[in-house]
Amino acid sequence: MPRGVHAVIAGIDLVRTGTDGWYVLEDNLRTPSGVSYMIENREAMRRLFPELFHALPVEPVEHYPDLLLQTLRDLAPAGVDQPTVAVMTPGPLNSAYFEHVFLATRMGVRLVQGNDLFVDGDKVWTRDTTGRQQVHVIYRRIDDDFLDPERFRADSVLGVPGLLRAVAAGNVALANAVGNGVADDKATYFHVPAMIRFYLGEEPILHNVPTWRCREREDLAYVLDHLEELVVKEVAGSGGYGMLVGPKASRDEIARFRAKLAASPAAYIAQPTLALSTCPTFVEEGVAPRHVDLRPYLLSGREVHLVPGALTRVALKRGSLVVNSSQGGGTKDTWVVAGPC
Repeated sequence: MPRGVHAVIAGIDLVRTGTDGWYVLEDNLRTPSGVSYMIENREAMRRLFPELFHALPVEPVEHYPDLLLQTLRDLAPAGVDQPTVAVMTPGPLNSAYFEHVFLATRMGVRLVQGNDLFVDGDKVWTRDTTGRQQVHVIYRRIDDDFLDPERFRADSVLGVPGLLRAVAAGNVALANAVGNGVADDKATYFHVPAMIRFYLGEEPILHNVPTWRCREREDLAYVLDHLEELVVKEVAGSGGYGMLVGPKASRDEIARFRAKLAASPAAYIAQPTLALSTCPTFVEEGVAPRHVDLRPYLLSGREVHLVPGALTRVALKRGSLVVNSSQGGGTKDTWVVAGPC
C-alpha cells in the first residue's frame, strides 16, 4: 500500500453515555459513507440560520473535499507529479450514489463505473474525447467481491478485469485497501484495545463498548441468559440490519434470535444496551430528545487530517437506539466552536 496506509478514509462511530463518557461503537474502514451529509447539513444550516454563523465562531467543514483530494493525490505511484484521480461507483442504483457524485464533483475528478475503465500493460486507463488517459488513484466505493472479476467474483459487471494486477504492479492506488473489511468485522472490534497495547505500547484513550463474543461458550451462555437486556449484532452486519435490541424487542423476536444464536453462535456478538446521549430534535410533536451518535472522518495520506466536524446521526423514532439511515434515522449539522462563545 502507498505509504503503508490501508485505511485512507476512516469513519469512526462514537457514542456518549450519561455516566461513563465516550465509547468507540464501531470502526468503518472499508468504504465509510455519510461525509457528504456532513457538508450538506452545514450548507443547509447556513442558509436557514445565517445569523448564528455570524455570531458564533463555528469551525468550517466545507474544505473536506479539498483535503480528500490532496490525500488521494498523496497515494500516487512514484514519479507521478500530476496524478489522475477517479471516484469509482457501482452506479445510480447504489444507496450512496448521491455521495459518489457529490464528492467527485466537489473534488473536480472523474466519476467512473467499472465499464469506463480498462487495464492494459498492468495500468488502468479511461477513455475520453481525446483518447485514453491513465488513472493513478481510485477512490473506490465498491465492495471487494465486485472489484476485479479476475480475482474475486467472476460474474461481477461492476469491476475492472485486471485491476488487482495493476495494483500489485504499483501502477494504481486504491483507497481504501482491499481486505479492510476485516477491520469492520465486529469480532475484530473486540481485539482493537489489545492491538493498541501490542503495536503502540499505549493504553487506549477511548474505550470499547463491553462485548461478548458468542463463539465463546461462556459468553454465549451469558448472552442467552440476558437476551432481554442486550444488543445482539451480526459479526459481519452493517446498516442496522440483523440486530436485536433486547429491551425493545418482543417475545417472538427474542425467541427467534435465541434460535439464531444456537444455530450460528460465531456469527454474533452482544453488547450492553447503552443509555446513549440525546440531542434536541425537531420532530412531528415539536422539539424532543432523540438518541444520537457521532461519526468523525479521518484522512491518512502524507499527513493525517481531521476536519472540525462530523456526521451526527439521529434515531428519529421515539426511544429508538438505532440511528442508521436505512432504519429511519436522520442526521444533524455538528459544530466545533473555536474558543468561548
